[in-house]
Amino acid sequence: MQFNRLSELIAQGRLQGKRVFIRADLNVPQDDAGNITEDTRIRASVPAIRQALEAGAAVMVTSHLGRPTEGEFKPADSLAPIAARLSELLGTTVELKQNWVDGVDVAPGQVVLLENCRVNKGEKKNSDELAQKMARLCDVYVNDAFGTAHRAEATTHGIAKFAPVACAGPLLAAELDALGKALHQPARPLAAIVAGSKVSTKLTILKTLADKVDNLIVGGGIANTFMLAAGLKIGKSLAEAELVEDAKAIIAMMAKRGASVPIPVDVVCAKEFSASAVAAVKNAGDVADDDMILDIGPKTAALLAEQIAQAGTIVWNGPVGVFEFDQFGHGTRTLALAIAGAQGFSIAGGGDTLAAIAKYDIADKIGYISTGGGAFLEFLEGKTLPAVEILLQRAR
Repeated sequence: MQFNRLSELIAQGRLQGKRVFIRADLNVPQDDAGNITEDTRIRASVPAIRQALEAGAAVMVTSHLGRPTEGEFKPADSLAPIAARLSELLGTTVELKQNWVDGVDVAPGQVVLLENCRVNKGEKKNSDELAQKMARLCDVYVNDAFGTAHRAEATTHGIAKFAPVACAGPLLAAELDALGKALHQPARPLAAIVAGSKVSTKLTILKTLADKVDNLIVGGGIANTFMLAAGLKIGKSLAEAELVEDAKAIIAMMAKRGASVPIPVDVVCAKEFSASAVAAVKNAGDVADDDMILDIGPKTAALLAEQIAQAGTIVWNGPVGVFEFDQFGHGTRTLALAIAGAQGFSIAGGGDTLAAIAKYDIADKIGYISTGGGAFLEFLEGKTLPAVEILLQRAR
């Protein structure tokens, strides 16, 4: 993917004395008193800001926070706590600017935070009028917010159309490089783990990947639906019987290419879904009518771990069992450790996946961890991300 990068503009000396507008993702969780409870996204946004400051730019940063009503600012919508945290991280005062669309006073070597962009009328609808006003504020627009790249909004898409120069910040560039490496130029074999409770929410991803990957590993409720497609009984497990034909079609599509969707050979069952439920390992053909499948079994986990070990590229989205309960976490833990130990390049994304990575303490052993959520999934689906597409167009 060819797009302009902030790092290239800095190397060419094109930021000195320029006004730089950075769209960051500073949408962090807060408690009822408005205190930030987890600041990963703020810390991740610092490199782009610092690089622009050190290059002699006058820097403006904005982000959304929560779900404010356009045109109706409330104190709970304010980026004030983020301005305070950014000031600490950057070691300089970051002033918060209200009502900034018609003009911002900022000098080279200074950074200001522009109040919650989703309060501006026209932001969500990607209003050209709003985008043009924002574009007039800057010489260079920087998108460093992959998490919002799947939405066409005025600060993610519109402004990039009209700004004199539009580029990707280090976070967005790293994300696109990693995703491109995993899906467009993968080292083979390419293994994908797609797990979760429902096939319906990930059906398009499964169909897109079925065309590309060598091993499509399914887990969770998705695996149960594929077990039904393979003629196995799943008791009272979570599944979508109406999508069995789709699962069969995906299995057939993979087989035609000499690739596979491994069906579990053993599973971990319980009679109820609870933290205290008793786990029982059973062969896949021995599931009783009152059983719930809550994890893949140890034989299946070992077979899949072997496939992962041999993969050149691994894409991971979703835990393969109810890993929050330790007795149903063996499958997810085995695959997580296999990914961590694999020689191949790995990329992981999605909220539950990040939770599993944290639980098994393997973050430093994953090739790239995507914080994108919805954007990560849409990229896997093969969809064009509007905020990325406009950067590609501007680079042509």
